[in-house]
Amino acid sequence: MKKIKAWFWAIRPFSISAAVVPVLVGSAWAFHEGIFSVFRFILVLVACFFVQVTTNLVDEYSDHARPEGGQKILAPYKVIALGLLTSREIKLGALVCFSIAAAIGLYLVYLSGLPVLLMCLASAAAAYFYSAGPRPLGKIGLGQPLVFLFMGMVMTAGSFYVQTQYFTPDIFLLSLPVGCTVTAILASNDIRDMEEDKAGGKKTIVTAFGRGLAWWEYCFLVSAAFLTVVILVSAGRLGLPSLIVLLALPQAVIALRILKKGRSRPELAGGVPATSRLHWYFGLLLTAGVLLGHFIR
Repeated sequence: MKKIKAWFWAIRPFSISAAVVPVLVGSAWAFHEGIFSVFRFILVLVACFFVQVTTNLVDEYSDHARPEGGQKILAPYKVIALGLLTSREIKLGALVCFSIAAAIGLYLVYLSGLPVLLMCLASAAAAYFYSAGPRPLGKIGLGQPLVFLFMGMVMTAGSFYVQTQYFTPDIFLLSLPVGCTVTAILASNDIRDMEEDKAGGKKTIVTAFGRGLAWWEYCFLVSAAFLTVVILVSAGRLGLPSLIVLLALPQAVIALRILKKGRSRPELAGGVPATSRLHWYFGLLLTAGVLLGHFIR
């Protein structure tokens, strides 16, 4: 049971919405277009889940291996430092998860062609170099752009493409609010970890400009997500039911207040799970709105 609990924390369950929401939204838009395969949907969902878990395990392995890794605050998911799992076990777990994701990815390439191969290769490279390699991209200020691009736009549009075999301008527009909310998760994490990241030489908006500006950037990401949906509905690109996403506004207010009022790491810690819940609620509501829009025109 201890091992099971350790692996549960190692995969960082609070981050799984980042893999699920874009698949739901992209697949819902394919359904809206009148093209949907349950089989392909499940394949993409499982593959994205294992890509996310691989990224988390690589981050845990690489983070612990760095000299500054021993100075990190021991959160429950720091399973190596806590002695719950070994570096070798985490490395093996990452390889297994990557192998599963790669096998499904190759089959999806067989089903859907070259564009899927290009997206898979780019996503795999981003997942690895985000936290590994001589100069991890997440450590030199590229974390948020990468998350917005791959966990927002590529995964949403890619999920749509696997179903339909084509792209449309609408799917890229629809991916924007998904990218904003998933990037907000990382932004809240950066705000919480400011002192720790400064000590480790990690470059983020908050380490460069302070928590004040970082909070306003967080506000922009959250506001942009809601405003994008409102604009798309007003322009007729989304159906009126998509405004159901506004039901997630109370959760956005909760997250904003935590990050605004917090001064220390313990006070700010609740901002990350609050933003993860916001991403879940927003994504599920947007999916429901798109599906309802298919029937209510």
